Amino acid sequence: MIIGFTSTALAGEQGIASYYQNPHFGGLIAAHRTLPFGTQVKVLNLDNGRSAIVKIVDRGPFIRGRIIDVSTAAAGVLGFRQAGVAHVRIEKI
Repeated sequence: MIIGFTSTALAGEQGIASYYQNPHFGGLIAAHRTLPFGTQVKVLNLDNGRSAIVKIVDRGPFIRGRIIDVSTAAAGVLGFRQAGVAHVRIEKI
């Protein structure tokens, strides 16, 4: 089952991203429901073309329709911190 979800991310999973704060980790990090911890993914903001490489360190998001939660630092790089959410594509690297 995890293999199927992992290959989906490889193919370019698309959806809504939001951001969160993790008190135990800083930098360009993210939460994903199924990708293994330590996995690096490229997140492309489809609204503005900005991208960032983040490391999966947590589980989430827990809101329906969202595919990834990124750190506030990553949201800044991706240019959606003000808006709070963005349309993104994620690809495992």
